[in-house]
Amino acid sequence: FRFCPTDEELVVHFLQRKAALLPCHPDVIPDLELYPHDPWELDGKALGEGNQWYFYSRRTQNRITGNGYWKPMGIEEDVINSRSKKVGMKKYLVFYIGEGPAAIKTNWIMQEYSLSKSDSSSTKSSKRRGHSKDYSKWVVCRVYERNCSEDEDDGDDDDDGTQLSCLDEVFLSLDDMDEISLPFN
Repeated sequence: FRFCPTDEELVVHFLQRKAALLPCHPDVIPDLELYPHDPWELDGKALGEGNQWYFYSRRTQNRITGNGYWKPMGIEEDVINSRSKKVGMKKYLVFYIGEGPAAIKTNWIMQEYSLSKSDSSSTKSSKRRGHSKDYSKWVVCRVYERNCSEDEDDGDDDDDGTQLSCLDEVFLSLDDMDEISLPFN
């Protein structure tokens, strides 16, 4: 089983059907309250395919986890269907470890897909009105860790195949801070 949906498929086949309370086949994307979980904790909780994880979550402004937070990158793209109609939005977020200005940016990226305003505010499903949950507030998320050496391919074939994750590199760099003595004026 391979799961590599396009942006259009995530919005039209999965998210629109979830919002309208229609069955989705295959029903493989789980519901997950993202924000208590750090991105490296998604394995086994979200649908994993390669280095990407997929899940439904409730739309929220609180994107704080136990060790950091998801910050919008300011990039939003329209999701267009095959008939050139806007069906949703894709927002990019990056994960930071820590709090406030001292937080450390990681290579964890989230693409958060939401329905376009016309679809999410639609009242075409009367079932939704009587249901206790507002399914139009759902988003579908794709989370992945961008490769640290993505832009640093120097053609060196001498490595042994082992590679540190971006998070490991952040923590190792913090350990190095103890060995650095800063000159004071």
